[in-house]
Amino acid sequence: MSDLTRLRPDHAPAVLAFELANRAWFAASISDRGDDFFDRFTELYEASLAEQETGKCAFYVLTDGNGAILGRFNLYNIDTHSADLGYRVAQPATGRGVATAAVRALCRLAVTEHGLRSLRAATAESNVASRTVLTKAGFVPVGPADPSHLGGQPGTWFQRDLSS
Repeated sequence: MSDLTRLRPDHAPAVLAFELANRAWFAASISDRGDDFFDRFTELYEASLAEQETGKCAFYVLTDGNGAILGRFNLYNIDTHSADLGYRVAQPATGRGVATAAVRALCRLAVTEHGLRSLRAATAESNVASRTVLTKAGFVPVGPADPSHLGGQPGTWFQRDLSS
């Protein structure tokens, strides 16, 4: 049984373990966070929690029954009606519909908790798994994404209207 919950201070050790265990897996399809992220993890984690308090973003973790992190699902650039979605899922949790279910759940939370009407997400053309998740979760392609947002890779913005 998995649970999508808002990021809290006590998640820090599990989030760090998740990021370290999956670093190479993530780097194969999305930009690597770099050594600086791990060297400054505590500082950056606390900054993320502070930013979340401003309401400009909302960070969620998907945990298994033992508290291990299966994925991170984030809303960025929250404004009055929309936000950007970003997510990453642990390699052992892939291929089972975990990401699609969590993105769908986050879409519901975007409406009920954040009052949003639409979400968008950018993904690289080469990231077939992410494109599939977004499509299954009701997102549609809306245009090209700047490669600078995708580690230099060409990609596409996807969007989902949350009012329907």
